[in-house]
Amino acid sequence: MGLIEGVILDSSVLFHVNVNGGSTLSPAAHFVFRALHFSNLRKGIHFGKDLSSDEVNLQEMISKEYGFDCFHSSESTIELLKDEVALAWSGTGVHTLYVVSGHKKDLCLKLSDCGFSLSVLDGEFIEDTNLHPSIRHIKKLEQLPLDICCHNKKAAGKDFIIVGYNMKPSRQRDFAKRGAFPFYPSQQEMIFLPLTYELPMQLQLEQMDVVLHKATDDIVSIELNTSMPAPKITYTDGMDKLRRTLEDHPDCCVIDPLNNIYPVMDRLRIQDVLLGLENLTTVGHSIIRGAHFLKVDSFDDLNLGERLVEAKLSLPSIVKPQVACGVSNAHSMAIVFSLQDYKDLPVPLPAIIQEYVDHSSTLFKFYVLGEKVFHAVKKSTANSDVLMKVFQGNQLKPLVFDSLKSLPTAEKNEFKEEAIDLELVKDAASWLRRKLNLTIFGFDVVIQDGTGDHVIVDVNYLPSFKEIPDDEAIPAFWEAIKSKFRERREGKNS
Repeated sequence: MGLIEGVILDSSVLFHVNVNGGSTLSPAAHFVFRALHFSNLRKGIHFGKDLSSDEVNLQEMISKEYGFDCFHSSESTIELLKDEVALAWSGTGVHTLYVVSGHKKDLCLKLSDCGFSLSVLDGEFIEDTNLHPSIRHIKKLEQLPLDICCHNKKAAGKDFIIVGYNMKPSRQRDFAKRGAFPFYPSQQEMIFLPLTYELPMQLQLEQMDVVLHKATDDIVSIELNTSMPAPKITYTDGMDKLRRTLEDHPDCCVIDPLNNIYPVMDRLRIQDVLLGLENLTTVGHSIIRGAHFLKVDSFDDLNLGERLVEAKLSLPSIVKPQVACGVSNAHSMAIVFSLQDYKDLPVPLPAIIQEYVDHSSTLFKFYVLGEKVFHAVKKSTANSDVLMKVFQGNQLKPLVFDSLKSLPTAEKNEFKEEAIDLELVKDAASWLRRKLNLTIFGFDVVIQDGTGDHVIVDVNYLPSFKEIPDDEAIPAFWEAIKSKFRERREGKNS
């Protein structure tokens, strides 16, 4: 049996009849649509001849949003479907899997006679018949992507790496539409498969070589404690199931282990890590360092002014929550222009007061994908003297913003790209990769006016690296994952 190259979903596995007699999509349908959307598989949906108005609307949505072809024929003329599919998909050689409800036994028999491979949903009768050997049985529609993936790995006859990925749907879509998550086996020898909380994790992880996750998408709450090696994190029920199941699969390569990403969840810990950069500075190079910083548990500290001076901090300064990700207010920040304005500052505590570096409105974003380092240049906030002039009308009240939504950027950046010492920053990237033991991460660098110091102001896990051209970033992304898998496998075998 060859590789499955096309999938047709029978409407019987997608729609439910609601209490008003209309048709609604099964909750599992969108998961399957997303999994197949950027899969490089041919994909279609088969409807009957007479569609309700609900089904017509849903058909249009599925076709437009997910790129499915739509086919129409009655069960009595189902033999014509093969020719219709061949015409739409430019040839008869596409090995097509037809997914149908087991409650439609007669249709299953006809489809089998027409030469379709079948995946039957809830088809208990399959075990008691002598239908075509290509017929498989799935208990839940969410199982379909895993079923196709396992079939294609076996049919390819190669040692493909199966990567299960877990992140919020919008992030999945952003990666997938760039071609980062190939579902169909390719020359990269990798198959990417979305994990789902609707199937047992044990069932899924048994087929996975690698698990790629963005665990911070699934944090409910996070409690930092300097006396403990790891923060106290409450995950969603689904992520917690994945976490516990991974503990029972020590041979599975995880990118990256949760323990490794804890420092980037805590701005205090990552600032402490960045203190080690001072050992990288050599004669003839600029200095690369973290920003000066101070942790505060209260903005009403009577000694705050003295503590700021001791920490080499001056005004203005930027104030950030100590929790760096995973909760709604982790990116609620403020630029503070005067000492009295710390009082009642609406930034969550504990917080990190960080040096505001004058940097000519230029931010250098660096992305570490395994051993490769890429960068992009972006506009950033204005220098402090410009900010103070602009906000004098506001009597220099704190400038409060959400760094994910409303970063107050200047109209233009002034540094030329040649100003950055790429060799120095790449050395820092290698040092951070070893220190943090992360596979894919990013960090932001600004160049201080006057001194030329290269200052790392932020570090984050599994960034989108969307500023890097896909033809450069995606192969490096794949290679980073494969290299980590090989490293893990060789370490286990040595």
